[in-house]
Amino acid sequence: MILRSFLHGDPIAISYLFGCGGKACCAVVDPVGEIEPYLAVAEATGMRILYVIDTHLHADHLSAGRRLASAASAEYVLFAGSDAAQPFRGVRDRSSLSLGNVAAEFIHTPGHTPEHVCVLVSDRTRSAEPWFVLSGHTLMVGDVGRTELAGAAEDGARVLFRSLQRLKSLPDHVEVLPGAFAGSACGKRLSGKPASTIGFEKRHNAAFRIDDERDFVRMMLEDIPVPPPQAAELRSLNAGFARP
Repeated sequence: MILRSFLHGDPIAISYLFGCGGKACCAVVDPVGEIEPYLAVAEATGMRILYVIDTHLHADHLSAGRRLASAASAEYVLFAGSDAAQPFRGVRDRSSLSLGNVAAEFIHTPGHTPEHVCVLVSDRTRSAEPWFVLSGHTLMVGDVGRTELAGAAEDGARVLFRSLQRLKSLPDHVEVLPGAFAGSACGKRLSGKPASTIGFEKRHNAAFRIDDERDFVRMMLEDIPVPPPQAAELRSLNAGFARP
């Protein structure tokens, strides 16, 4: 298993490259900004980028997903039900992609946005058990994703609550690698630490540890932050319906 993370300061975001060095193939998740760093890491580690995955249609920044996929001759991947322009490879809940000895399983986790997916990653040379989850903006370190950027806040909160229960069912040792950290507009109580575990977040993440749906919705509707500038326009651009 090879894993590299890319921390971005403007916008606040985290991208990932992961794959199988033995079989020389990898995927990139939620790329932002210039595409050269991803291509350079793939070349340095001797891997070909087969897939470029966006966990959701972002509303706080412009995705580099389609540009990177084109440059790397890779498949661009979104949830199959995404309201987005073709071409993209649509994945469904519990479908998976193989990267040599590495397996990426998709969990549909709507709430932050309707099409959001998390990517559960296993290294089959070590264990069939999942090692980490690329949780996008569904579950972050210290908080969960806001729910009003792609719909009604209360409706999104109810859906997100159910999605979070699926992540809670993962083993406590599974690492949480989110799509943002402190400073992002997509959460109110985000930590500056860019990684955690399911077990730690179940104990210390105020929103994630709530077990009652009504209490969760009530908390999510308190002090909703100001939306990112041009959120709707950014989602439309990332969906491929307009040119930047």
